[in-house]
Amino acid sequence: MRSRRWLPLRCFCLTVIGTLILIAASASAQGLGPSDLSILHTTRRESGSAAASNVRIDVNLVLVPVTVTDAAGKPVLGLPREAFQVFEDGVEQRIVHFMNEDAPVSVAILFDASASMEKKIEQSRQAAARLFRNSMPGDEYLLISFNDSPRLLAEFTNDVDEMQDRLGSIRPRGWTALLDAIYLGVNRMKNARNTRKALLVISDGADNNSRFTASEIRSLLRESDVCLYAIGILGAGVTKRSMKLLSRLADDTGGRLFPVAKLSDLPEAVDRMNKALRDQYVLGYRPSNAERDGKYRKVKVKIGAPFNAAPLRASWRTGYYAPY
Repeated sequence: MRSRRWLPLRCFCLTVIGTLILIAASASAQGLGPSDLSILHTTRRESGSAAASNVRIDVNLVLVPVTVTDAAGKPVLGLPREAFQVFEDGVEQRIVHFMNEDAPVSVAILFDASASMEKKIEQSRQAAARLFRNSMPGDEYLLISFNDSPRLLAEFTNDVDEMQDRLGSIRPRGWTALLDAIYLGVNRMKNARNTRKALLVISDGADNNSRFTASEIRSLLRESDVCLYAIGILGAGVTKRSMKLLSRLADDTGGRLFPVAKLSDLPEAVDRMNKALRDQYVLGYRPSNAERDGKYRKVKVKIGAPFNAAPLRASWRTGYYAPY
């Protein structure tokens, strides 16, 4: 059955407690860790002395991770806060939080195990393993293979040896349930420990066997705090045009599609994806539209003069759902 009563999910509204409350009380936004575009809302009462009792603190902050690349696709670092402009539904917002630093990530790897991958499976395994070798402390990985249906091979772990063993168990066969795999990946992200989350799809073709529709998955991704990156392996019958869906999903979430024409280019594609994921700016603003209507808000990021003198490309999540 294609319809899902639980879609769209309202998982974009995150409840933040503990350290964030203490930092908000001191009016410092710098304590907020980076995450994918999300709206943070906290309401809490704390008891103390008579003068400080019943203090209510409300924090509303939209965080927008932005990746900036040059004409060659290499990340551009070192831009100041003044280089960026953020718009919500066409209205410019004041940036109150700015950060550009590396942080641990939670990555769900969605590995195509369909029959068409038979001659590409070993190079694809090596490409995924390359990602593990370039990990940093605190990173964690989850592995899902998909052919006729998706299959969870490993929950989130930082055990690189276990992940490589699970990759080695994959045997290509059957069709391609890509959209179902994305649904499962987003669903398992609830167990992620890091605030920076990403799906990495490694595939050589378009979906041909999912129960979920493209529009359902697009809505799901819009309501999640997950970026989608994809490495598309081109070849006979597989063109950039056939990767259009993956490209659109990646763009919606602030991620990116990396098309690969030759298997020998897979390692470079993994390195570029890894850099794009990690070398991000995080822009934060408090929406001028304070309505809690649950509606979708479009977000746009611009790089202003004189910082845009050279051709630069900015990637960001294109919107979010306001809380109720």
